[in-house]
Amino acid sequence: MYTHKKQVITQGQPLTETQKALILLHGRGATAESILALAGHLPVADFSLFAPQATNQSWYPYSFMAPTTQNQPALDSALTQVDDLVKSILDQGIHSRHIYLLGFSQGACLTAEYATRQAQQYGGLLIFTGGLIGQQLNTGNYQGDFAGTPVLITTGDPDPHVPVNRVEETVKIMEENGAVVTKKIYKGRPHTILEEEIELARQILTKVPAGE
Repeated sequence: MYTHKKQVITQGQPLTETQKALILLHGRGATAESILALAGHLPVADFSLFAPQATNQSWYPYSFMAPTTQNQPALDSALTQVDDLVKSILDQGIHSRHIYLLGFSQGACLTAEYATRQAQQYGGLLIFTGGLIGQQLNTGNYQGDFAGTPVLITTGDPDPHVPVNRVEETVKIMEENGAVVTKKIYKGRPHTILEEEIELARQILTKVPAGE
């Protein structure tokens, strides 16, 4: 078992120029560079991009549906990595509604889990094939108010890693905590990101946050 070394790749203009951040979380076996390549398909020229790198290219060792204890201490370490990054952005005077989180697969699960444990208003959450983490979900872990944060959450039916019922559970909890969720279940879709998902993400990234 392992904890994560802090390693974040940044891209784009500094926060002092853009005043908004997109955090991208890669999937199992992938890299920060690979998830940054996805940004080339998104309207993020006016964002500062941050892509943390998981130690051993994995945020936690087992399935996200395994008992949470089996994924420790890596899972808590991964959540801390994201939290440290979000706090460092907030500390630079950026409002949470100008912070966006994006993840694919294991990174999508980490995105959902981190954001829902301490819900606040984000610019948007892009959860490409993922859901909340644990064999059973402990709803007591999920607190705060998303305050209308737009969320995109997707999976395939069936998907080899992310079952539809966990996406449904995740949507319910996020909506109860004030998120505005767009859920897309794609019949027979392989474990990938479709052009339609990219288009839905573009809509969130270009939407003016509530309260502006």
